[in-house]
Amino acid sequence: MKLVVFGLTISSSWANGHATLWRGLQHALAKRGWHVTFFERNTTYYAQNRDLDRLSGGELILYEDWADIEACARREVAEAEVAMVTSYCPDGTAATELVLGAPGALRVFYDLDTPVTLERLRRGESTTYIGPRGLADYDLVLSFTGGVALEGLTSLAGARDPIPLYGHVDPQIHRPAGSAESYRADFSYIGTYAADRQAALNRLFIEPASYRPELRFVLAGAQYPQSFPWTKNIFFVRHLPPAQHASFYASSRLTLNVTRSDMARMGWCPSGRLFEAAACGTAILSDWWDGLDSFFEPGREILVGQACDDVIAALDLPQEELARIGAHARERVLAEHTSAHRAGQFEAMVAEAKSSRNRIETREAAAEA
Repeated sequence: MKLVVFGLTISSSWANGHATLWRGLQHALAKRGWHVTFFERNTTYYAQNRDLDRLSGGELILYEDWADIEACARREVAEAEVAMVTSYCPDGTAATELVLGAPGALRVFYDLDTPVTLERLRRGESTTYIGPRGLADYDLVLSFTGGVALEGLTSLAGARDPIPLYGHVDPQIHRPAGSAESYRADFSYIGTYAADRQAALNRLFIEPASYRPELRFVLAGAQYPQSFPWTKNIFFVRHLPPAQHASFYASSRLTLNVTRSDMARMGWCPSGRLFEAAACGTAILSDWWDGLDSFFEPGREILVGQACDDVIAALDLPQEELARIGAHARERVLAEHTSAHRAGQFEAMVAEAKSSRNRIETREAAAEA
């Protein structure tokens, strides 16, 4: 089976949540016999922070301009069983036209940023990846976010029966590891700066740091402004490549998951970071959103906090209790949320979508006859 993807990036994990997820899914699909060809525009931003230049069992095609690879892309799609456009694809409009015009390949759209997409559509703003006809012409629409977001994709973008394909983790990359003194933390957080996440980060990370100055807080991420409210006990890691995530988490007694506000409002939005930390066996404290308890059991596999006092209480738990929570979270991830699980789900979704398209084509042919 051949899958062609027109996406944001798989080559750079810098300041985006797409790359690590795609790496895990591509690796898992390759093990199931799939060949993934990933088209990525060679933007300066990601080129300067590239931490992957080839795909094992697949092909990465970097390009400077759509016109340079349009003929190649057309050939690849013609040979594929499945062709996909993702959210934030820089050339999504052109890629959509190519994919929807392909006679043989199953046409798939995957939104890894569904709440952002829906908010832009509600405001009447255009995107680089959804054209004027919306998503109505795709055979299969996948969403990183479930719940009411799926209804939004139908009502605002015309998607037919969108299905969630949630985040996941590659346990070969994210697993228990040795700690590192440079990452040592009583409480840690990994995340790119986002203005709509800052209020929650203030409550759940900055305030606890100010109340517990004797503890060490470590934050890893990109794009943090100089005006960020640092305290003397918050230490900063500017960029943490995926290969260092396991060591980072292993060096933390407890780690934080904070959800962007638009995603939290919709719920059913487990981030890749959530599964990564759990796969490393580190205890997690997360903000609450609808559906969280469908992925992890609060109190047993994850801690939930909405205010500074919740964090302080969690930090005061015995190390043995935090270790038990981390171990239970790892068991849950390995049982349900690995990249291999998502690859199997994707394969089943593709098979069902193909059957559905065949039934529709058969009915249309019979009606014409």
